[in-house]
Amino acid sequence: METVLVMDFGGQYSQLIARRVRELRVFSELIPYDTDICEIKKRNPRGLIFSGSPYSVASNKGRAPGVDSRLFSLGIPILGICYGMQLMAKLAGGDITATGSNEYGKTGIDLDLSSPLFKGLKQKETCWMSHRDSVGDLPPGYKVIASTSNLPVAGIEEPDKKFFGIQFHPEVVHTPSGMDILSNFLFDICGCSPTWTMVSIIESETEKIARSVGRGKVICGLSGGVDSSVAALLVHRAVGERLTCIFVDHGLLRKDEARQVTETFRENFRINLIHIDAGDRFIRKLKGICDPEQKRKIIGNEFIRIFEEEASKIKDADCLVQGTLYSDVIESGTRDAARIKSHHNVGGLPEDMKLRLIEPLRLLFKDEIRKLGIELGLSDDIVWRQPFPGPGLAIRIIGEVTAEKIKILQEADNIVLEEVKRAGLYKKIWQSFAILPSIKSVGVMGDERTYAYPIAIRAVTSLDAMTADWVRLPYEVLEKMSVRIINEVEGVNRVVYDISSKPPSTIEWE
Repeated sequence: METVLVMDFGGQYSQLIARRVRELRVFSELIPYDTDICEIKKRNPRGLIFSGSPYSVASNKGRAPGVDSRLFSLGIPILGICYGMQLMAKLAGGDITATGSNEYGKTGIDLDLSSPLFKGLKQKETCWMSHRDSVGDLPPGYKVIASTSNLPVAGIEEPDKKFFGIQFHPEVVHTPSGMDILSNFLFDICGCSPTWTMVSIIESETEKIARSVGRGKVICGLSGGVDSSVAALLVHRAVGERLTCIFVDHGLLRKDEARQVTETFRENFRINLIHIDAGDRFIRKLKGICDPEQKRKIIGNEFIRIFEEEASKIKDADCLVQGTLYSDVIESGTRDAARIKSHHNVGGLPEDMKLRLIEPLRLLFKDEIRKLGIELGLSDDIVWRQPFPGPGLAIRIIGEVTAEKIKILQEADNIVLEEVKRAGLYKKIWQSFAILPSIKSVGVMGDERTYAYPIAIRAVTSLDAMTADWVRLPYEVLEKMSVRIINEVEGVNRVVYDISSKPPSTIEWE
């Protein structure tokens, strides 16, 4: 499989670069900047892309990340973006200047159209800048291929070695011709072919799963969402009847969700399914726990223990399939990405788990998984089901989880979803749900004083959960939600709407 590796220097757009390459149907993977050169050679990439970074190449404090200079002797085309361009220039003998002045946002740029990187573009384009440092003196053999009114060197090229650097960000939508630039690099310069398709993913993952499982048996943690459903179907293609799906009802699901999931899979898919009702077990474990990281780890641990218990009843079952996706991995913390929160299926896993993990979707984003689900024949109800966190309502109840709070939140959340669907907005919104803060406020109902819980409503748009913006829900929809929740859900006397984006907030409250 043709691969282009994105070397991650910690930039905010690093994952986006890899996504853009994939959108052009070339497989791309994000790797740490200091990945051993032998590992890189083993992967035989058609090209390398150096990402941006929060660090400064011009800094003399020794903190700026670098790369093995032998990379430039592999004969592989390289594209440096922002910090990546500056690092490339410095290692080749150029000079990096700390200008002390910011250049952020949309910027007009002049391009040298003789460069293959800019084939088919206009001489004057718009791009997105985000930098303080810049290239001063060029390295030997390089030439300038782009400039702005404030920046003489906004793009460089070493034509003989196929090394290119651009100070701006082609991966963001604010650079209108960014995808054309990446396309030129991938196809004209690296010689890639657009062969990374959903069909090719199915074929390659099915083969890998079959090889990994061998003659053993597999269990799959099924939630009913698109991630675990796609993972289950991929594994079923590879091992057939040797797969058993286990649906664990931890008592923290949405209203009627357990019944809907079991009915859907038993009626539509010929896959072995075991339904475990473990609500009391999880609630006992969560008693008195208020810290969200503890909640996630407790829930992740209990899931694994139940899977281990069920696997012990199935001869030769030593593999566990999970629908882990790339955003789960990134948010749970990698070496070059700070931990935002531990996802129950990544950072919440026990260290002594006995089952061997199989995660066929680990390097895919949500929109890619949805496309895969359509190719596999999943129904729209599953493919377009809004994401629901593995820990469920435990992280939408702020503070201690109790049976009373679960009941309140299930009823309120169900109203939110009903009104979103009634307004025809369900597929247009990434997630819409209710949150129960563990505070109470004074209200007046029937001329009497009340002291009850508020419900917060959250609705966001997103592509992959890495960033999100709050939805401008129509006032009439919000009004219907508020009136129904206050009138129909006992113990609630106030409704508020969350209008914060990610970042700085996260989608879930915990």
